[in-house]
Amino acid sequence: MGRTRDRASAAGLLPRMEARLWADGKTITFRYHPVGKKPVNLGTDKEAALRKVLDMNGQPGAQNPIGTLRWVWQDFKANSPRWKKYAQATRDDYESAWKQLDDRLGHMYIAEIGTAIVARYIHVERAGAPRRADIEKSLLSRLFGHGIKIGVCTVNATAGVEPHGGEARTVAVAPEVLAKFLAWVEQQTPQRRIIGMAAEYASLAGNRKVEFLDLSWPQIDETGGVVRTKRAKQRGKMRGEVIEVIAITPKLQALIDRLKLLRAQRGIDCLYVFPTRDNNAYTARGFKTLWQRCVLLAIKEKVLSKEDRFTFHDLRAYYATAHKESHGTLPDMHKNKETTARVYDRSRTVRREAL
Repeated sequence: MGRTRDRASAAGLLPRMEARLWADGKTITFRYHPVGKKPVNLGTDKEAALRKVLDMNGQPGAQNPIGTLRWVWQDFKANSPRWKKYAQATRDDYESAWKQLDDRLGHMYIAEIGTAIVARYIHVERAGAPRRADIEKSLLSRLFGHGIKIGVCTVNATAGVEPHGGEARTVAVAPEVLAKFLAWVEQQTPQRRIIGMAAEYASLAGNRKVEFLDLSWPQIDETGGVVRTKRAKQRGKMRGEVIEVIAITPKLQALIDRLKLLRAQRGIDCLYVFPTRDNNAYTARGFKTLWQRCVLLAIKEKVLSKEDRFTFHDLRAYYATAHKESHGTLPDMHKNKETTARVYDRSRTVRREAL
């Protein structure tokens, strides 16, 4: 009778590979079983054995052999449940990150990419773009995790590689700067006016951009005095289930009235509150492009200075800071209250009472 095969020794192997434990209990040899052919001896070096199998399965002259990082990326997008759950903004970020990774590491077999290679890439080759490097490291980690699941690598080589890290932005948009910018945008073309009113909405309601780009008129309940949006960045079963009910204040009502007037002037009964020129909802990329054009033009016309320049996401922090100043507490705008305080509170003055 043949010896008992140690099944545990086969962990992390590719399909149709076999690990055979010698009688000494230490040495392991590897074999590959092609369909309809005799087993192929692969030797005792596991990494070399994996490379041989990957080479045998890769088609001659193929641009994307099985087991390369590029192949894992394509499989990740096609078959990973995690990718399907990502918001479009996250997918866009990872697509952009992949362009950088592909140029340097895409052709390499993922099993050959070690911690030293990842560390050099993140901290030496991408030292000039630390924020983007951290996103690329995050994507690499996801790809290694997926590679382990489908059996083309055994370890996550990003483990132990520290990210560049970065502190939350501290830019506090001055009310007079925002007011000047919004007044200027209101005198621009209709589409730029819509972008300006979206910025004003963000500063008054505190929603993330992704939460209101597709905001529709039925979500605005003027009779009940509220706006209803779905909170983004919820995980698991709560994804898409948390509804933010925002009370309509006089300032927000005035903005809604101006949006309704602009809607009437367009002469089209459009569903979306902040529509594109062809009456669809803005994509994240399209909105970002037009926003950047507005900001650059404002700087060119000296409406904004380079020092006063702010990001669209800074308007969410503007709302949180103004809410705290007016009401004494930070608003409920994140699942973790500590995150709201750390990321969005940009108060320069802290009020408290003496004993």
